[in-house]
Amino acid sequence: MAIKVGMVSLGCAKNQVDGEMLMASLKNAGFELSDDAALADVAIVNTCGFIESAKQESIDEILELATLKKEGRIKKLVVTGCLAERYREEIHKELPEVDGVFGIGANGDIAACIESVMEDFTECFPEKEKMPLCGDRELSTPSYFAYLKIAEGCDNRCTYCAIPMIRGGYRSRTMESIEEEARALVENGAKELILIAQDTTRYGIDLYGEYSLAKLLRRLCKIEKLHWLRVLYCYPDAITDELLDTMAEEEKIVKYIDLPLQHASGKILKAMNRRGDRQSLTALMQKIREKIPNVTLRTTLITGFPGETEEDFTELAEFVKDVQFERLGCFAYSQEENTPAAELPDQIDEDVKNHRAELIMDAQMNIMDRLGEKQVGRDIEVLTEGFDRYAECWFGRSAMDAPDIDGKVFFSAEKKPYLGQLVTVHIDEAIDCDLFGTRV
Repeated sequence: MAIKVGMVSLGCAKNQVDGEMLMASLKNAGFELSDDAALADVAIVNTCGFIESAKQESIDEILELATLKKEGRIKKLVVTGCLAERYREEIHKELPEVDGVFGIGANGDIAACIESVMEDFTECFPEKEKMPLCGDRELSTPSYFAYLKIAEGCDNRCTYCAIPMIRGGYRSRTMESIEEEARALVENGAKELILIAQDTTRYGIDLYGEYSLAKLLRRLCKIEKLHWLRVLYCYPDAITDELLDTMAEEEKIVKYIDLPLQHASGKILKAMNRRGDRQSLTALMQKIREKIPNVTLRTTLITGFPGETEEDFTELAEFVKDVQFERLGCFAYSQEENTPAAELPDQIDEDVKNHRAELIMDAQMNIMDRLGEKQVGRDIEVLTEGFDRYAECWFGRSAMDAPDIDGKVFFSAEKKPYLGQLVTVHIDEAIDCDLFGTRV
């Protein structure tokens, strides 16, 4: 009888894709897959180890499944992903309930790892570069959209970030392998593909000697049944004119750019080992909006970085007010061990960090409320994602919204849409950053 394996995948979409590849490897090796890790023989926690809150979520999930193991409901408990890679020595010591700890380099050999776990405690940490960049996937997203990872690792070395330490250097996939996977996903029903990497804008620099994201986008836009192509995690330094022209000209590319800027103070950005300042970043946002009319700009910011003064924070708050980002997330700085920023003087009090993040988000909610009101009276295209039984209406996403991080469009419809159908919705009102309307 086949061993039943289930997974809980935490953290970012990049880790989600890794988890999908792990599950496909296990299925191909003859394991039976369970949608619910709590009902499996072997429960795998594909962890995030990026910041403190994500690490805590991973630990909580491990402890919850450890309780089920103690009760005899699952037989073995395995930890993979970023937390396993980052804290390889500590996990089994601190969490003795765990039966296997595998670094990201073991992903390509996960079936043998699980078989070993069935016999005795096993840990395995091959070189990070052994992690497969592509392969079969057991999709965890609905068939109508999928993430497409175009590169792994990072060379940017931001002082607050542990990703290069966890994931290794930047490694691009070939255009051929990406296109092949994209075509298969579209044939499987994907209307939207979302390109992801730690830094998508540096795609190809290692393989082709130049920034090649624009060329890749042009190539993917030729896939016939593909409707939307979305790009996440663009680094501001590597936004080229060629990329902006491509995004403006290609109809299939949604006019949405995710640029994690992190801050606007030149002093703080320099301490983060990032380039630019308020003036240069404001100019870049203006340039993007000029080249791509009606673009949705999304960013993420960090408050409370070591040495951030009230003046630095005020500069950031004014930048947010001036630029009027359509979408924005703000997080309090997380002091991560073994990163250069963790050793900096003038660490900021937790309450101050969190309060500053709250102030930025309060201001952003007001901006988004006003932007939402501007949509009232318009007809917009919406990708249908489900039916809300409480609100008794359908919901989906517009081109302005990425899955799980942005808002929703709720709509009533006389003719029932199917999941994944693109419909036109007339917007009647905007409430709390979500839109409400009627299918045309």
